[in-house]
Amino acid sequence: MNDSPDCPLVGVVAAYLPRLAEFAFEPGLVAAVDQHAAAVCDALVPAPRRPDEAVPAPRRTVRREDLADYVLGFTDSLSEADWTEPVGHDFATLRLTAVCWLIREHDLLAA
Repeated sequence: MNDSPDCPLVGVVAAYLPRLAEFAFEPGLVAAVDQHAAAVCDALVPAPRRPDEAVPAPRRTVRREDLADYVLGFTDSLSEADWTEPVGHDFATLRLTAVCWLIREHDLLAA
């Protein structure tokens, strides 16, 4: 998969990257997006079990293909529910903003 226009991640970035700028003005948004990003990561890459909680878990790697599949399923569900993007933030906008953040943090649209 590449960053061609038919890649679902390209559309998410185009639509939700501007929302990341809101982090500077809404500290609660950072926490909400972080929780959604963690939930997406958990869905894609379950956290490894650690016998000693004092040892930090290794960083989980999010794969572009897995995230693209997740986005397709999520946006299909939104379409079936006739969802429209509201002013402000609802579950879906937070989830898609978190996906955009993951794309940026993991550099998933790089060649």
